[in-house]
Amino acid sequence: MTTVQWTTKDFDVFTIDGLEPRMEALIEQIRPKFNELGEEFSHYFTVELGEEFFAHVAKHARRTVNPPHDSWVAFAPNKRGYKAMPHFQIGLFESHLFINLAVIYETPQKDAMAARLLAKPELFDALPENFYVAGDHMSPVTQNISEAIANGDVEKLLTRLQNVKKGEFIVGRTLSREETVALLPKAFHQVVEDTFNALLPIYKTMLNR
Repeated sequence: MTTVQWTTKDFDVFTIDGLEPRMEALIEQIRPKFNELGEEFSHYFTVELGEEFFAHVAKHARRTVNPPHDSWVAFAPNKRGYKAMPHFQIGLFESHLFINLAVIYETPQKDAMAARLLAKPELFDALPENFYVAGDHMSPVTQNISEAIANGDVEKLLTRLQNVKKGEFIVGRTLSREETVALLPKAFHQVVEDTFNALLPIYKTMLNR
């Protein structure tokens, strides 16, 4: 069971000016927590999905000027990388923590994945009301799942995923920084596990399992 407990100081890392100072704080404060969560939940996915999953903690290695405005640990059944396949994430922006399933523009066959999800809208009806969808993994902006279903925006996002090269689809849950820091480690673990449990049927449908 995780010992990870988030603090206001963790979220404040993303307010530090300058690439080097922010990266230094991120590596010292946040990365050890992502490493621990990575070890714990890669095992969870391996057990739940019957294939070995690997954790990938963001390194932000390509950045030379602009400091990162978020960071994360991602999970996928590939030791070398995760961006070219559907993947799960736990991550932080300054304003909130996110737990999600993402298909980003680098994923081959995302058109087929979108088609499978478009054929099963009931998967999204079954999600908890506090879940969200989004179409840009770089942005903190999300849309409540209930509103997105009512407005036809889930279908629009999936259609864009299917037809537009840069189309992306993210579904999951956010916790405000206040909600996150109030959670003790056991409660935080349960929130993460409950979220991933709710997302597994969508992941399996994407991959036609």
